[in-house]
Order: sequence, then C-alpha cells, then structure tokens
Amino acid sequence: MEITIIYQIFLIVFTLAFILGAVANKTDFCTMGAVSDWVNMGDTNRMRSWMLALTTALIIVLCMEYFGLVDMSLTTDNAKSNPPYRTTNFVWLRYIVGGFIFGIGMTMASGCGNKTLIRFGAGNLKSLFVLLAISAGASLMMFTNFSYDVFLSWMGILSIDFAEYGISGQHLSAIITGYSGAENSNIIHLTIGLLVASLFALFIFRSKEFLKHQELLIAGVVVGMIVAGAWFVSAGFMGQELLEEAEMMDEIPYAIGAQSFTFVAPTAHMTQFATQGFNLNFLTFGIIAALGVILGSFIYALIAGKLRFEWFVSLKDFANHIIGGFIMGIGGVLGMGCTIGQGITGASTLALGSFMTLFSIIFGSALTMKYQYYRMLYEDESMFAAIITAMVEMKMLPAKLRKLEKL
Repeated sequence: MEITIIYQIFLIVFTLAFILGAVANKTDFCTMGAVSDWVNMGDTNRMRSWMLALTTALIIVLCMEYFGLVDMSLTTDNAKSNPPYRTTNFVWLRYIVGGFIFGIGMTMASGCGNKTLIRFGAGNLKSLFVLLAISAGASLMMFTNFSYDVFLSWMGILSIDFAEYGISGQHLSAIITGYSGAENSNIIHLTIGLLVASLFALFIFRSKEFLKHQELLIAGVVVGMIVAGAWFVSAGFMGQELLEEAEMMDEIPYAIGAQSFTFVAPTAHMTQFATQGFNLNFLTFGIIAALGVILGSFIYALIAGKLRFEWFVSLKDFANHIIGGFIMGIGGVLGMGCTIGQGITGASTLALGSFMTLFSIIFGSALTMKYQYYRMLYEDESMFAAIITAMVEMKMLPAKLRKLEKL
C-alpha cells in the first residue's frame, strides 16, 4: 500500500516537473537572468515574471490552506516537511548568509539549480559539472558536521525561538498575531497573505511593458501553479496519507513530507541514492522533480531544434563554474533553499526566512555581477579595487571610497 501511494505522488511530481522544465526552457524563465537584466540593463520584465510566479503560488496556497485542502502546519515540523519553512526555530542569520552565498555561487555558475537542470537537459555539458559541484557542496552540508561546525554552531546563539513566545511558526500571520495578541485564525492568515500578494501584484502589473510579454506572463502563472500543485500533492490528502502510513513502516522512505520544488538538496539526494546502491527507499521527491525538469527541457529542446552541445571555453571558465556550483550547494542548504525553493516555494508559505533568503540571493547575485563588470572593464586593476567599487555601487560603502570609475 505504501509503495502505491508514494509512487502515485512521484508520478504526479514528475509530470509537474516535466512541464516546469519545458516551460522554463521555452520562456527562458531564469532568476539569474532576471537579476542580470535588472542590474545591467534596468529591464525588470523577467523579474516581474518571477514575482508573478511567487504571487500565483502564494494565492493558490493561501486558498488551499483556507479551504482545508492542504495542511501547511506540517511545514513547522522537521519530521513532516522537507524543509520546514515555517519552523519556530528562527535562525535568521542562516537565511541572510546562506542566501548571499547562494547568490554569489549562482552568478559564478551562470545560473541557479533549476537553470542548471534546464541547460543540462538542452545539451549543455558544463551544467553536468555544475550539478556535481552543487551536489558536493550540498552533501558536505547535509551529511557531515561541516554545516554545524562552520555555521550553525554560532548562528544558533543569535536565533529566536518563536515557540517561547507562544507563536506557532515563522509565517507572517503567526508572527503578527502572536506579538499583537490577536487570534491567528484562518481568515486573518488569508487576509495578511492576500495583502502581501496585492503588493506584489502592484509591482508586477504597474509596468505596461511587461504586459506586452505574453511568454513571460504565461511562464509566471504556469510556474506558480506548478509549485502550488506540488504543495497540493505533498501536503494534501495524498501526502498526509503517506505520512500516516510511514509511521507503521519498518523503514521510513527518506525525505518524505510536505514539500514543493527546490533544487539544491535534491542534488545531494542523488548522490546518496547512488551511494546506497540505488535503494528505492532513498528515491525522493526532489530526485524525481530534478529528473522531470531535465527531461522536460530535453523534449522541448529536441522538438524546437534547440539542442546545443556546450563546453567550457577555458580553464578559468571551468574553475568559475565549479567553484560557483560548490558554494551554491553550501549556500542553498544553509539558506534552506534556492531561487525556486525559497524564492517561490518557501515564499508561498509566507515564511519570514524565505523572504530573507530571497532578498539575500538577489543582493549576492547583483553584487557579484557588479564585481564581474568592473573586473572585465579594468583587467589590470586589482581584485580588491573591483570588490570595493562593486560595494560602492550597491550602496554598501560611501561613494568617496570608489576605486574605479564607472564607464
């Protein structure tokens, strides 16, 4: 019986991921591309598409939660969700530092985890090495003491345990009602969530230029629906049934629970699956999702005639991508998600940490792009000068400290 329900879930997840891979390839739905367009050209169209995906997922999840179609309270429990976006143990530094590190790695590796899977599906063999590097970084964080020894041992000292204040989770409605003394009812949660979604919608649709890009509009809506669909599968009646059955199993399947799309931890799951001799007990939601994205991208590229073999242009290019992928794996696990995992999936739960990770990813990526820009313009200048100038551009340092002139 347990095999039946888990494979039903896997089949639906694979189908959703397949659509995600095809749509993202077709529409060039890319977070790093969105940040690049904004930072380098002042073009916010792809950023608005990304925000539309977040908003769509948020609205659907809010409605499903209100009508009892999903149990999002599972996301406060580490044993019943993967990861626990709404956990009451609010280690706020992990979101900021993890997101920032991920943003740097994403830019060095020319794309986030989702984009790497899409490129690999379309014939980019550089992405295979990036995936291996992400997996190495993620595995180091997940399966050794590295995460605790280097980060969480000191970050935890500054953490906030919302449970001590009688607050049920780190989602915005719980925090607001917890500190105000109001009852955190479903209607209050829905109202706060819709208010947040409305603010996002104002930003998205205030641009007439964006409304002309039908592909970006469609991509945003479809990606958001896919993320929400995965929540329905894992936190709805099927996911709840699996969790109930798992309690009676001799060996509980690895990484089950309420979850939606994220693409850093699953790379480590793949490595673990292989090292466990492809034991099906270690076949996870994330692995299935990653395979679905790859195949969806491949089929679209094949039909559209866009299969392209790509390789590294130089040893420096190789090093940048490997280092970028590795630190992306570290940052993604520390920040509990990637641009999809926290930027859409986590944010759709209204978890405060998800928004912190999202903004830190954008900031880290933008800063890295500024640094790369000045390194390219001033090849003979020092790395230090480029870093300082990039920090000035990002308003982190006063203008008088600028080392390189803007061209």
